[in-house]
Amino acid sequence: MGDIPRHHPVMLGESLELLAIRPDGRYLDCTAGLGGHTRAIAERLTAGGKIISCDRDAQSLEMARRNTAEFHDRIEFRQASFSELAESNLDGLIADLGVSRYQLTSPERGFSFQAEGPADMRMDQSRGVTAAELLNHSAEKAIAGWLHQYGEERRARKIAGAIVRARPIRSTLHLAGVVERAAPRTGPLHPATRTFMALRMVVNREQEELDALLERAPRMVRPGGRIVIISFMSLEDRKVKESFRELKRTGRAIILTKKPLEPSEKEVRENPPSRSAKLRAVEIVNHQQSNVTEEHQSHGHPGTHLQSANRRENPLPRRTGRYGHDLRGGFIRRRGRVHFARTAQRLHLLLLEEDR
Repeated sequence: MGDIPRHHPVMLGESLELLAIRPDGRYLDCTAGLGGHTRAIAERLTAGGKIISCDRDAQSLEMARRNTAEFHDRIEFRQASFSELAESNLDGLIADLGVSRYQLTSPERGFSFQAEGPADMRMDQSRGVTAAELLNHSAEKAIAGWLHQYGEERRARKIAGAIVRARPIRSTLHLAGVVERAAPRTGPLHPATRTFMALRMVVNREQEELDALLERAPRMVRPGGRIVIISFMSLEDRKVKESFRELKRTGRAIILTKKPLEPSEKEVRENPPSRSAKLRAVEIVNHQQSNVTEEHQSHGHPGTHLQSANRRENPLPRRTGRYGHDLRGGFIRRRGRVHFARTAQRLHLLLLEEDR
């Protein structure tokens, strides 16, 4: 497979601190990529510890295996999507939702609009439909809906019409040219950027898979274990935020990052693609502990850190980790408003209002 691409795991220090690695613990890296987070966790495990490293991309898994060869006795690799994960009693789980630079810059994978290649875009090339098949056999209205919702493309209808007229779509450069002629450049972004991003998300069912991960993760992690998720798009971050809030509201988790952590200036300089990363984390708690805590809080028990409508009683001192995240947990009022918007093909939950 040639040389292994250079890899910079995003927000590695912050991730490891929040996971609070136990040397004999069991961990799950849901997005192996090239093995950066997996390797760092494996380095901190003893012979009794184990990390399961998963990815949909078989080529990425092979490179991750080569990047972590010296820790092979502590790592178990699996090819699996989020909706296929079914672990239990984990001490921690991490998911980096970004697309690797290797995938984006490999012409044969079809993710790039800057090089000639098949319009594939599948993370798992052994199954599913390609982007070309999707574009060549879908209704114009459906294509426009995908571009608008997932790519936030203002000229979605115009681009969708041009794609339908240009069918069959033959390659990445063919598609990029069609988009650029229909919607000429008006800023620094290439006109095809949002179209390619939206199609990648549809081809790989990324939003549905993220929903599956957020639903399964709390069941896979034992009480006291941590969940760390790094997202790169506002749509993904909103889903993670709302899911973690619901876990807190129902007493299943403590939020460790009151606000999402972002990469340092140094990391952004050294690894520019990390600039849009947002990291959120929770600690799973069992229901019995949560109920006792809530009972104490409702009676003004000394040490409570729930904020009442009018005042904060007996607040705990603020404790922060090295990177500024809040280690106390705490109550966050739910001010978001949601509605259901029907797209061309499926129903999605969208957040309309951010916290004020």
